[in-house]
Order: sequence, then structure tokens, then C-alpha cells
Amino acid sequence: MSRKEKEQRLIVQGTVIETLRGTFFKVECNNQSILCTLSGKIQKNNIRILVGDRVQVELSPYDLGKGRIISRLDRQQLR
Repeated sequence: MSRKEKEQRLIVQGTVIETLRGTFFKVECNNQSILCTLSGKIQKNNIRILVGDRVQVELSPYDLGKGRIISRLDRQQLR
């Protein structure tokens, strides 16, 4: 990923509302439902994502309906 592409991505926080097949999840951000998949870093480290977890989602500027979960937020990070 080039530097220009990294600058264009949007990062938002949301709540997991539904788990789907494989590594897909529905996340609610700003009263909008987004279809998300797990990033490779989360898959590699075997981090569990459950319904109700707060997560950080990286959105593409071209399609705001799809995203990638880049981290799960701890309770300390929510404050």
C-alpha cells in the first residue's frame, strides 16, 4: 500500500452487531451498518471478536459500506 493510499483511508469506531460466515462481521458506525472483514494482523494473532465488542474499522473512500477491522478496543481505550 502506497503512502497516498494510506492517507486516504478513513478510520472510525463502531460496535459489532452480528457475526457472519468466515471472518465477516456487521458493524454499526454512526447509525449505519458496515460489512467488515478481519485484518491479517488480527487473524494471525487469533484475536476473538464477539458481538458487542467495540472495534476500529478502516474504510475505503471508494466504498463506505465495506471495511476492515483493524483493532478491538479495550475498555480503557473507550474512555
